[in-house]
Amino acid sequence: MDKLFNRSLLAVSVAGLCLGTSLGQASSHREAPFITETPKVDATDFYMFRSYEPGRENSVTLIANYLPLQDPYGGPNYFDLDQDAIYEIHVDNTGDAQEDLTFQFKLTDVVNDIQLPVGDMMVSVPVKNVGGIGPAATDTDNVQVRQEYAMTVIRGDRRSGTRQAAMNETSGTTTFRKPLDNIGQKSVADYAAYASNHVYDVAIPDCGTGRVFVGQRKDAFAVNLGEVFDLVNIANPVGNANRNVEANDLAGKNVTSFALEVPASCLTGSALSSADQPVIGAWTTASLRQARVLNPKPEASGKGATIEGGAFTQVSRLGMPLVNEVVIGLKDKDRFNASQPMDDGQFATYVTNPTLPEILELLFSGAGVKAPDSFPRNDLVTAFLTGVDGVNKPVGVTASEMLRLNPAVAVTPAGSQDDLGVLGGDNAGFPNGRRPVDDVVDIALRVVMGALTTDAPNKDVEFTDGVQVDPADLLTVFPYLNTPLPGSVK
Repeated sequence: MDKLFNRSLLAVSVAGLCLGTSLGQASSHREAPFITETPKVDATDFYMFRSYEPGRENSVTLIANYLPLQDPYGGPNYFDLDQDAIYEIHVDNTGDAQEDLTFQFKLTDVVNDIQLPVGDMMVSVPVKNVGGIGPAATDTDNVQVRQEYAMTVIRGDRRSGTRQAAMNETSGTTTFRKPLDNIGQKSVADYAAYASNHVYDVAIPDCGTGRVFVGQRKDAFAVNLGEVFDLVNIANPVGNANRNVEANDLAGKNVTSFALEVPASCLTGSALSSADQPVIGAWTTASLRQARVLNPKPEASGKGATIEGGAFTQVSRLGMPLVNEVVIGLKDKDRFNASQPMDDGQFATYVTNPTLPEILELLFSGAGVKAPDSFPRNDLVTAFLTGVDGVNKPVGVTASEMLRLNPAVAVTPAGSQDDLGVLGGDNAGFPNGRRPVDDVVDIALRVVMGALTTDAPNKDVEFTDGVQVDPADLLTVFPYLNTPLPGSVK
């Protein structure tokens, strides 16, 4: 019977390998069809900025968020990531739309089968923990399932480049611990302290020392998702006075973050004082095995609910915010997220001839909203595909979609940051990288309606979705995103 099952499994695996190449892939807040089926690898937001924690200004912080819309009370399993996936942050420091440096993360489940005496038998418990936890990262005796991760640094192509393991300077190993999600105050009395003990100094090969944290955080993105996708059903999208009058639908949600602080010279290949202003581009991806076979008889001995096989295939991609949500056409959303920046020419029409301004004109013509009518939209090519002249455009850049940062631009201290970034006169903000405080929805709305042009009818209109990030809801130190909301506050 086992041989028969294995033959059947092999046949299904081969079929799965063939199917995997034709399936769509996706990323971000549930905006593409396929990713709704695999939320653990759904990239939601990507931040990259020169670190503004005092004393850390010569470093760059990169934060890649995954697994959106986490309700804090989502037990008993909560929101572990996929140990059969790889999560990556890619950096291009030559402007050719190809990664020169990749930080790859791979997670592993650590299972401690906790059993309690019930009558004359020992019986496994059904919950994640059976007592209080922490604050030390090693306080895991009461934990039944947790996760650890390894970080690999890849130079050159992600598949064929040189690979080196990053070292945990705290433990002297290549293993790092991910904290449990914020179950509640009875399970973890001081979650902030517990999480901070999972911030590690990391020896990055040929780079020096950085810091790393992987774990749950409060979602910092602010947007009224429900109303925006209900035909932009907000009271008044054309008035700056209304920037903070709508409900933030993510205010009660958590997310899982890969936060990495890296010496800037490691990313740029030169000092910040270099005259050529070394601009870096970056994007984040997640990949799954091409074949995933459902196991009809999951076992505790290691044969889980699925069996994975085949090469890793990219299923998630995110650089600039909102691109796949409101720029890429619905039929191409999955294809976009399976693609590489070097191949972005196939999607150029969505940028040079965007549909979002036309939709806004249809919806709000009575309020005087009129789409720009000068094509191709080279202003959007600048914003999304090349970087802004004099701010973050590399010399000889290949047009491609990614988040770009000029880390030679001076840090703006946390208390002085303008959430409109470059549009607000703060060149340390979006689209020169992206900080947690940056209101990328309002910025993107204004840019797509012509803020960077000289002749668009609404170029000076202060478009808004009516929601702002509250700076008080962010940290001013690494990992910058706030302590996640607890499942229970009693």
